[in-house]
Amino acid sequence: MADLKDPLLPPKATTATSTSSSTANHRRPLFHGVDLLNLKKRGQGVRSWIRVDAATGQSQVMEVDKFTMMRRCDLPARDLRLLDPLFVYPSTILGREKAIVVNLEQIRCIITADEVLLLNSLDGYVLQYVVELQRRLVAANSGDVFAGGGLGGGGGGAVGGPDYLPFEFRALEVALEAACTFLDAQAAELEIEAYPLLDELTSKISTLNLERVRRSKSRLVALTRRVQKVRDEIEQLMDDDGDMAEMYLTEKKRRMEAFYGDQSLQGYSSTGAGISVSAPVSPVSSPPESRRLEKTLSFARSRHSSMKSSDSTTENIEELEMLLEAYFVVIDSTLNKLTSLKEYIDDTEDFINIQLDNVRNQLIQFELILTTATFVVTIFSVVAGIFGMNFEIALFDNASAFQWVLIITGVCGIIIFCCFLFYFKYRRLMPL
Repeated sequence: MADLKDPLLPPKATTATSTSSSTANHRRPLFHGVDLLNLKKRGQGVRSWIRVDAATGQSQVMEVDKFTMMRRCDLPARDLRLLDPLFVYPSTILGREKAIVVNLEQIRCIITADEVLLLNSLDGYVLQYVVELQRRLVAANSGDVFAGGGLGGGGGGAVGGPDYLPFEFRALEVALEAACTFLDAQAAELEIEAYPLLDELTSKISTLNLERVRRSKSRLVALTRRVQKVRDEIEQLMDDDGDMAEMYLTEKKRRMEAFYGDQSLQGYSSTGAGISVSAPVSPVSSPPESRRLEKTLSFARSRHSSMKSSDSTTENIEELEMLLEAYFVVIDSTLNKLTSLKEYIDDTEDFINIQLDNVRNQLIQFELILTTATFVVTIFSVVAGIFGMNFEIALFDNASAFQWVLIITGVCGIIIFCCFLFYFKYRRLMPL
């Protein structure tokens, strides 16, 4: 029985062949044309970040993967996704427990109470952001009052001197200034390009001018959408006191250190141990139990913060509100420029439509005149057809009859033509 079964079985492959075939099957992509393995590595791989220290203002380039950054800043993955260059998200400013996530045009960074982690890029505005932030931190550490020129050579900061705001708001201010300067520069460039094109289009309507204006209008719509999103984001922050209070990272860090200090003193007096736990534990190296303990103490810290006077809380929120309001005015001015340009484009389109309607009316008028003239000429054909019939008329015997027929037919045609013109002019001048 075994002899009958053996020939029916396929020959067994060698070990090397089976190993190579299994490896080939393992490496074979499931979907042709999509490299999912590389996409997964890009989404979870190491990225280059620029770190700016709050105390010294020094910057350094560091390679950090996504999970380490999540533990370092205590952020969920959905917040880091906003900074991922693989995705395109609108401008966003988020206040979290230990960080502020900023996604404003080219500036994509994480602001904490001790540092700024900026996604490394070759864009000029990113480098200007780092240089400007370092300059302001050095000026603040040296005690000089900031009155500089800003990122775009503008009028400097929005509020007060360097000691007026905590570190996270200085970093946020530079990011807002960079975004507003970038958008305003693009709006000014679009204005310089669009207004001459519109003026040229009103004087000469051509396919080339229409195409150039169409491209300018497309750029205007896209830029207006981006400016509107930044404006709405700033306005939403100003309207929510809770979001603004959540962004006071330095104050929350100070309260947490004071809270841990009180706990360490209580632990020392109760147990007699000399170990201090006043220093906060880094989220990178802290175990999950300590992080859960820190989360449970958030309610206690919120109660501790609510014990402060309402005037002080209102004053602190007003500091951030004044900062946001200053750049809200700037971005609103940029939006007004784009709105004025859009209105000018709409007026130009209306003017062109009026011109086209006028040309269309002239063509209709010419067609009516040509039709009337054709009708007058047709009268001669009718008369010729009548006289061309096969019957005898006494008028044929008169030598001057042909001339009188032409004269009478021509006079009748002129009268009919004048009547048509008078009727057309009368209907144009008089309302229906």
